[in-house]
Amino acid sequence: MSPTPAALRALAHRTLARQPSVQAALNSMGFLQADPIRAPARAQDLTLMQRVRGYRAGDLERLYPTLDAEEDMLPNYGFVTREVQALLHPRELPETRLEREHPGLLEGVRALAGERGELHPRDVAAAVGRGRVVNAWGGQSAASTRALDTLHRRGELRVTRRVGGVRLYGPAPHLAALRAQPLPTPQRLRGAVHLLAALYGPLPEASLGYLVGLSRFGLPHLHGDLRSAFRVAVREELTGAEAGGLRYVWPADWNPDAAPTPRGVRIVGPFDPLVWDRRRFAHLHGWTYRLEAYTPAEKRQLGYYALPVFQAERAVGWANLKGEAGELRAELHWVPGVRETAALRKGVEAELGRYRRFLGLEARES
Repeated sequence: MSPTPAALRALAHRTLARQPSVQAALNSMGFLQADPIRAPARAQDLTLMQRVRGYRAGDLERLYPTLDAEEDMLPNYGFVTREVQALLHPRELPETRLEREHPGLLEGVRALAGERGELHPRDVAAAVGRGRVVNAWGGQSAASTRALDTLHRRGELRVTRRVGGVRLYGPAPHLAALRAQPLPTPQRLRGAVHLLAALYGPLPEASLGYLVGLSRFGLPHLHGDLRSAFRVAVREELTGAEAGGLRYVWPADWNPDAAPTPRGVRIVGPFDPLVWDRRRFAHLHGWTYRLEAYTPAEKRQLGYYALPVFQAERAVGWANLKGEAGELRAELHWVPGVRETAALRKGVEAELGRYRRFLGLEARES
């Protein structure tokens, strides 16, 4: 029997299960997407505040040096546990434009890391220089900073911590050990596919395929093999069923019929696994959600950084939140057909109270 949309919505909410600590949340998720926009906080903080009781904006950056956590990429840039990072390395990458245009630069940065142990991009620029290069967004970056990024992506350096949002780098002996003795390739491929299915599921089969495609950035030289592992997982290892004209997949040990209906109101970030897949969101909730931070202001329909609002398992609207002058400014909008009941208003006020504590803001005087 096919699961109902309500059952799939409830099953998707399992990602919001409360965890006792930041480390427990990272262990449960496996991957946490990062983004630098703060509206009202960075994506990684918005995601963790929904999962860790008492979480405050910036806790991840503050705690990072003490955590089993690494900055890496799967399927986008973010944070992984070392267990998950073992699926991604060794990572084979072709020669870069940076190496062709600045021969010897990487070797110079390697030597500097061996001497100093921890490197700030500013200190590397002062030591090795080498001008500027085009970055991944079409802008200009110091060649020395790009060298740090390149060595990080190759697993020769790791992010040790951040200072004022700036990444500091140091040696990565655990990744050197993986280069010497990597996990078997089939284990790496299967692990990556199943992690994505568990983190973002249940989701349309086509959406899981898209996520696997994005993972070429994390496993570039194994991309073709990863697609094959995806097909095997869908055919033999994951559970699937059609719902409303789309085929959904999820881990075999999940039971949509046993998923409890969530309670209360949640306001989640645009990169949260609950809303990441826009195809699933539109199919299960009946309206289109967009991140419009990069849309010209005059063309925005939801706002610069709209956060979906959930009541129970339904997405009933969106909020634009802003910390300003020690207060939380909130603009709330409801989708057609949603009644702003007393229960909804009470739930929203409770959730906004959580956001004030999360952001370190005082509640507004009425």
